[in-house]
Amino acid sequence: MIQPITEQEKIIKPRRLDPEDTQHILAEIQERLYTYQLEKESLQKQDNNEIHNQENFYLTIEKHESELRSLVNDLHPADIAFILESLPKNDRQIIWALVSRIHNADILIEVQDWIRQSLIDAMNHQDLIAATGKMDTDELADLAPNLPPDIVAEVQKGLSKEEQAQLLAAMGYPEDSVGAIMDFEMVRVREDVTLEVVLRYLRRLHRLPDHTDQIFVVDRQDKLQGCLQVTKLLVSEPETDVSAVMNRDFLALNPLDFDADAAVAFERYDLVSAPVIDDQGRLIGRMTIASVVDVIQEDSQEQELSRAGLQEEDIFAPITMALKNRAPWLLFNICTAATASFIASQFENTVSQIVILAFLMSIVAGIGGNSGNQSMTMIIRALAMGRITGRSLWQLVKRELIVTSIVGLLGSFVAAIFAWSISKSVSVALVMMGAMICNMLVGASMGVLVPMLRARFGKDPAVGSSVLLTFATDSLGFFIFLGLATLFLI
Repeated sequence: MIQPITEQEKIIKPRRLDPEDTQHILAEIQERLYTYQLEKESLQKQDNNEIHNQENFYLTIEKHESELRSLVNDLHPADIAFILESLPKNDRQIIWALVSRIHNADILIEVQDWIRQSLIDAMNHQDLIAATGKMDTDELADLAPNLPPDIVAEVQKGLSKEEQAQLLAAMGYPEDSVGAIMDFEMVRVREDVTLEVVLRYLRRLHRLPDHTDQIFVVDRQDKLQGCLQVTKLLVSEPETDVSAVMNRDFLALNPLDFDADAAVAFERYDLVSAPVIDDQGRLIGRMTIASVVDVIQEDSQEQELSRAGLQEEDIFAPITMALKNRAPWLLFNICTAATASFIASQFENTVSQIVILAFLMSIVAGIGGNSGNQSMTMIIRALAMGRITGRSLWQLVKRELIVTSIVGLLGSFVAAIFAWSISKSVSVALVMMGAMICNMLVGASMGVLVPMLRARFGKDPAVGSSVLLTFATDSLGFFIFLGLATLFLI
């Protein structure tokens, strides 16, 4: 007998956003994996020739795997991807083997590039075919570089001619272009039909593509004529022609546009989706807000790493891989630090006569670096937003120098009081004040010029910028401070 649904059961319990939830689940999975490994090793040390011990071993393993499988597969694929990224390689492979096949496709799309290859390598031929067979052509294009060639060839056989052409086109665009991440799933209509016809057409579809806020109006050659907002479609009279209510003033992207530039346009014009057209004006795809969010997140992560001269890496990767990533800029940093030390050593006589200078010169270098970092952060952000041109370079340098001078006067006055309090010398305080202002101006100038010059020569303005800034503020800071001390105190 079917039990009737009670009023209490009808109450919807929405899922609330709690960033700590995933961390709690991660901690629980790690604890279960630790227990699982301990019991597995303990049972393996026993005499497995006895039937009882063998049964006990397999039952225990199955019990732990069942608990982990149930815990993991209740999560959203994006949360499973986060869990996999947060585990060492051996634990990651254990959890990946327990993930339900129905989640494989979504997880492979969600995980970071540096982990995706290891997950694909752990999958057998049938599982890979099953996972990739569920993907859209734009998703396949994103995964194609990580997939074995035979898998790509077999998946292509199951695609229609149109989908095959879309896949080849998406794979042919540069990695950081709109074409590489555009979506091919969209709704198109003609301008000479009524809204009632459009509504009937939409009702026949199994579902609308995600983030469908507008329908694209094309002619018989697929050239984009305008965009019909879904809100306009719903509130207008059904007898109205599409041509009467469609928007002819719209933003269209080119597949070769940089994805970062497209993300800026989405933010500036509050877009949810935008059409992508080729050089002949034909509609070939669209970009959605979901792709834009991914672009913004990836660019933000890359900038944070680039400023330290790093590339994205698996935090649990072998030490040799981490060394290749980190060693070059660290070695360069050693050279810059050695240069700063060499400059300081040339003033050995000054420091030996006024020992207090050895304690104060690190303050001068540190404040200069902090000042430069503030300017550099503002410039790198402005470059990313496309707000800087060649004509505004010197205006920006002038502005930063003025701001730094004002802040430097206030800060150096406080530093001078500190220098006087520990040295009881007005001369030392004045030298401290002058050196600090000069080095802050050096830091501000470098903070503007380093990213601007790197961008001018086609380099990432964020890569290694902090290392170059530290080199300038340390070396010149020591030189300015000890040079002034030599001139006025000796």
